[in-house]
Amino acid sequence: MATAILLPPATPHDYHRIVSPNLSIPVDPKISIPVGILACQRDPLLKSLDTTVVSATIVQPPPVEKKKPAKKAVAAPSLPAEPLLHVQLHDTIIFPEGGGQPTDVGTLTLKADGSVWEVLQAKRHGGHAVHYVRVKGDADAAWRAFATGADVTVSLGNEGWERRYDNMSMHTSQHLLSALLETRLDVLTLSWSLTTYPSPCYVEVPRGLSVEEIASIQSEANRLVFEGRRVHVEVEELDPTQPRGNEVAKTESGRAIGKALPDDYTGGVKRVIVIDGVDRNPCCGTHLPSIHNLQLFLLPHTETLSRSSTTNARLYFLAGPRLITYLTSTHNVVSQASSLMSCGAPLLPERVVQVVDERKKAEKRVGELEGELAEYISKTLLADAASQASSGTSSIVHYHRTDDSSNPLGFLSCFHPAHTSSFFHLRPQRKHRSSINTVLVVGGDDKVVKQAGDALKGKLGVKGGGKGPRWSGKFIGVWKAAREGTAIAEIIGDIQNPPE
Repeated sequence: MATAILLPPATPHDYHRIVSPNLSIPVDPKISIPVGILACQRDPLLKSLDTTVVSATIVQPPPVEKKKPAKKAVAAPSLPAEPLLHVQLHDTIIFPEGGGQPTDVGTLTLKADGSVWEVLQAKRHGGHAVHYVRVKGDADAAWRAFATGADVTVSLGNEGWERRYDNMSMHTSQHLLSALLETRLDVLTLSWSLTTYPSPCYVEVPRGLSVEEIASIQSEANRLVFEGRRVHVEVEELDPTQPRGNEVAKTESGRAIGKALPDDYTGGVKRVIVIDGVDRNPCCGTHLPSIHNLQLFLLPHTETLSRSSTTNARLYFLAGPRLITYLTSTHNVVSQASSLMSCGAPLLPERVVQVVDERKKAEKRVGELEGELAEYISKTLLADAASQASSGTSSIVHYHRTDDSSNPLGFLSCFHPAHTSSFFHLRPQRKHRSSINTVLVVGGDDKVVKQAGDALKGKLGVKGGGKGPRWSGKFIGVWKAAREGTAIAEIIGDIQNPPE
């Protein structure tokens, strides 16, 4: 009997390569390893790590600023409006936000008592990673629990690992995509956005791409994926002349190309991501050791930006878990639509065209029939108005109809008896508290129309307005003859018999 043992995926021993003779990873547990050579960057598949506390600080949350939220790719987990622990560890597998990649989330487990503490975010402060830990109970007691030298286990957990794996998949795919755009089409990547799961991510490029260009890049990318090109990291001491902040290269229009080192980075480490035979690019993010499972799908069009001063465009892409989610959701949509249309998926486009054509013809027929109906009803209303006029009464008529017209106001607009003030009310077949009832007042006397509109607002709360011989509005709710109908009769009576 044969037995198969599935081993968990492991990062190759030569994934992380220190290429500088003067650079080493600190081993003193009282020293925090700088960002650039953290455990999460040396071994991106590591899910837990035993380490020690270097420092901990109680921090009060900053006041909430009332301003329009800025657009951001991936929203970091929100922080509570209560004190937090800022914990700095000797080493960590929780990646601090940076390089276009969002923060990881995870937990810290104190070995002294086994208590588990939630890490809401991790950020780089200068050159070191700081964990934003939710405080449980008394803040001072929490601070004492994370005393310098305390042994902890830092873990990603299931949620944290799924988030990390998705981020790595899209980040490594972006490096592959940007490299091919530059080497095959001479198209630079101006910026990129790691959007919130499961939306497609995008790279911003200086021009739009044709369908053929997109297809060629996708084909070449997936050829490299099937070859299983390896990825590794090279780190060395940071050259003080390395571009920072506003020193990054720019296009002729002044747009920055990629990102330089942040001005506040003090870690002293330069980190380069290498896709074998394809790309070498400085980056501090976490990346998969291979592209072998990162089949790349490019949406077959580019989105031109609305800014009038630029020709830039966005090219959207999917890989890894997002691609699986996209294919699954797309399949479900197509299956549901095919079921509704009573046809197989391949026939769906043809069937949709047929349904749209039939809908246009039906709307045309309905419009013609509504016009004929309006003409017939108008003749009846004119007869009623003439009868009122012969008896010396002001000719004002009210017409009520229950109908589910797709364009109720358009239908009512077909009624316009000359020299007669008329109330038209159209209510839907289904009546509930959010039902929309359409009301139209037309007439030859502008003053009477305005008086009627003001009365509808005051007595029934109808929301609307108008000018000249026409006033229209909407009444929300159930229209009842004993209530709203009586109010209409009173309004008509007040107009026909004004007070002395």
